[in-house]
Amino acid sequence: MDRFFVPEPELQVMKRPEYGIFFSMEVQELIKLSKLPVPPSRSTTHILIYLTSGVATMRIGFHEVQIEANQCLVVPAGQVFSFDQYEVNEGFITVFSTDFLIGKIGSKELIEQFEFLTLWGNPKIKPSSESAPLLRLLFERILKEYQQNGLLSPLIQPFFTSVLCELNTAYQPLAQGKSSSAILLTNGFKALLYQHIRSKHRVSDYAHLLHITPNHLNKIVKEVTSKSPSKWIDETLVLEAKVLLFQSKYSISEISAELGIYDASYFSRLFKKYVGTSPASFRQMIDLS
Repeated sequence: MDRFFVPEPELQVMKRPEYGIFFSMEVQELIKLSKLPVPPSRSTTHILIYLTSGVATMRIGFHEVQIEANQCLVVPAGQVFSFDQYEVNEGFITVFSTDFLIGKIGSKELIEQFEFLTLWGNPKIKPSSESAPLLRLLFERILKEYQQNGLLSPLIQPFFTSVLCELNTAYQPLAQGKSSSAILLTNGFKALLYQHIRSKHRVSDYAHLLHITPNHLNKIVKEVTSKSPSKWIDETLVLEAKVLLFQSKYSISEISAELGIYDASYFSRLFKKYVGTSPASFRQMIDLS
């Protein structure tokens, strides 16, 4: 769990030796400790929220996602998220690193099956009514084992792997009804985008990395996502800017340079185009919250 969920004093009380590898808690208990709003932040670990009642709303990447009882919300490591409201709900939040899943029963091959743990995955999963009782029992047992024994318990990893496998049976990709080659290319573009956004801002840059023409990249990405690659690039730059405005002490011009934009006035115009306010005003709003 990133420190921005909870003020530092409360966070220190919650920490265990395995913090950063695995953490489990009831959603309603975490909300009591949370300081809202949480401005755009980058998760360094995977976050999984499963509700047993109520609703939960979070902005993940560019989109607002809401789940209700017996549904799951996933924020993969590296993704940008934010939320700003207290909601009446109950359930479980589990925060875990990829390394936690690799052990006696886990493997990289198993993890690769879970598309919802990737930056291009669908963050909302709707398990079947038959799965809900099993998932609740698994989360309850995982929480009990974690509270009593931490990661010394030999049951947490197999139980949590069972949770992920059960969720995977209900998982639906975002781009359904599209050709597998188009989806594969688009996912490759998204992965490269998060990897190179601070240095590569042209569609041709990504087309070159993917060994295709810019026109072909434009056609495929727009077909699969209904957005052009140039808009994906702009929106990802703005997301990066939001994270830096919150999580760093850089000046506006330094943030612009950090993003590979050496014209600070252009950076401010781009930010205002997508956010509706200047970078300086956005940071001021964060500081006042």
